[in-house]
Amino acid sequence: MTDDRLTDHAGLFDLSGKDALVTGGTRGIGMMIARGLLQAGARVVVSSRGADACAEAERQLSAFGDVRAIPADLSRHEECRRLAELVTADSGRLDILVNNAGVMWREPLATFPDEAWDTVLDLNLKAPFWLVQALLPALREAGTADDPARIINIGSIAAIHVAQAPNYSYAAGKAALHQLTRVLARELGPQHVTVNAVAPGVFPSQMMASTFDVLGDRIAAAAPLRRLGRDDDMAGVAVFLAGRAGAYLTGAVIPVDGGIATTATGTP
Repeated sequence: MTDDRLTDHAGLFDLSGKDALVTGGTRGIGMMIARGLLQAGARVVVSSRGADACAEAERQLSAFGDVRAIPADLSRHEECRRLAELVTADSGRLDILVNNAGVMWREPLATFPDEAWDTVLDLNLKAPFWLVQALLPALREAGTADDPARIINIGSIAAIHVAQAPNYSYAAGKAALHQLTRVLARELGPQHVTVNAVAPGVFPSQMMASTFDVLGDRIAAAAPLRRLGRDDDMAGVAVFLAGRAGAYLTGAVIPVDGGIATTATGTP
């Protein structure tokens, strides 16, 4: 039997009526994803630690759709719970959770401090888990067998290949997030919730600014596609995973890096 939805190309990527939360959505990759979800028709909440950053992001993103920004320090468990309560207060449901908030710490091995582990893992690994815990009832409420709720974890190609930068806790934490994605996918699939990860390469962001300045040209030249990431590259994969097109995909880690990590070309 043919599913008529497959003949509706636009419907494969239509997020009208969906509610989404994008953590770290006030800049960089998070803002790229938030914009893409808004343009596809979703209502989006973005979060960030800074109230000023939230206000500015809400102003910029409002040009693309229905958006609200909520300040929250997601390195703290109680803040994850508070954000979850605020996001679901009106409807009690959430269709799309994008765990993007993160931090990087670069320092040589000899001086790499304890703080670099606690700071990075609290936000990059623990916070996504805490948010899934807090939002699981709302995700279950939204998901169905034909149209599951979606969790999209933002990992990194640093968890797939070894970069030259001394980012020990960041690479290890993102690798753990990739595996957590698979573990949750197996558990939550029967509950009508998909869990996938995106592993970005180098995209323009405040976190990657120093890498862009020093190595941007070399990375672009070594990538099979001979360029760095663009806003639409990240928006596109998020819309795919959040829409009908990605409804039968779970437990996947998708590198979005121009082929750098998976071709092992020895890039910086």
